[in-house]
Amino acid sequence: MEEILRLFPEHIQQVIRSNMKDRWHLLQEIRIRIYRPIELIFDNQTEWITHIKPDQQDGMFVLNQLSDFSLYRMEDELRQGYMTIEGGHRVGLAGKVNTLNGSVKAIQHITFMNIRIAKEKVGCAQDIIPYLYEGNYLNTLFIGAPQTGKTTLIRDVTRIIGTGWEHVKAAKVGIIDERSEIGGSIKGIPQHNIGLRSDVMDACPKAEGMMMMIRSMSPEILVVDEIGNSKDVQALMEAINAGVIVICTIHGNSISELKKRPSLKPLFQHQVFQRIALLDKQRHPGTVAGIFDANEKNILQKTRCLKDEVDWSTSFHRHNNYSRI
Repeated sequence: MEEILRLFPEHIQQVIRSNMKDRWHLLQEIRIRIYRPIELIFDNQTEWITHIKPDQQDGMFVLNQLSDFSLYRMEDELRQGYMTIEGGHRVGLAGKVNTLNGSVKAIQHITFMNIRIAKEKVGCAQDIIPYLYEGNYLNTLFIGAPQTGKTTLIRDVTRIIGTGWEHVKAAKVGIIDERSEIGGSIKGIPQHNIGLRSDVMDACPKAEGMMMMIRSMSPEILVVDEIGNSKDVQALMEAINAGVIVICTIHGNSISELKKRPSLKPLFQHQVFQRIALLDKQRHPGTVAGIFDANEKNILQKTRCLKDEVDWSTSFHRHNNYSRI
């Protein structure tokens, strides 16, 4: 995690390092707020470093590290409010916003930073891939609240599809990575394992990116993170009508909740998704509560384990890990 620690001044590095020890694999976020305690968010708890409060000089140090001492180079990132660093980690930025003609021009005084730790869990989607394939891959939607592991799952799904598995050959995958979270690309080069036959349209708006990818790279599968507005839905429908399979994620807590959103109605009216995977926000990130077919019937096979009796190892034998991925 040196790519994370290097962002901070030495005195903050030492404090974070001493608090982390062997717990880096459990860390989700480091939140920095000027003149306030540092927040460490883990998989199962939140901790505060109260004896040190970053000041404006510390905040400027972090910004200089992020921008290589040139905020001008971060112009696009400052307008969107986040940037991706080495290792695929994403740094969210907030503060005083400058606008021009009603649109965001930049964040001028950055006083809040959220370092989201990218966790590449190779193999975490191995058990659910058979549910997404019936002679061909199926249009699939992953539903989950923030921090339930949607991006981690869809990244591994992409890797498996783009590399092939068991009797299924690798397919051409086009990733529309608007927030640079799936591939974690730096200067167009993915930092994560996304499969042998996967191509990335990085930092591109989803609606435009889907059409660009279809025209330029002729994908068999399109992978898109966090759809939501009507433009995304329209582009998704056009992609499917062009014969491309779409696998995507969306923020939400249930299928019934999503069906109430006006922008998403066409997707459910036409039963676009043959598979809908619902993530469990009450358990560890990456836990799938159910996989539903087009008729909203849960087809996920359950384990015989008792409640909370789960094998947390990195082995993915089905008898222990069917609903924990």
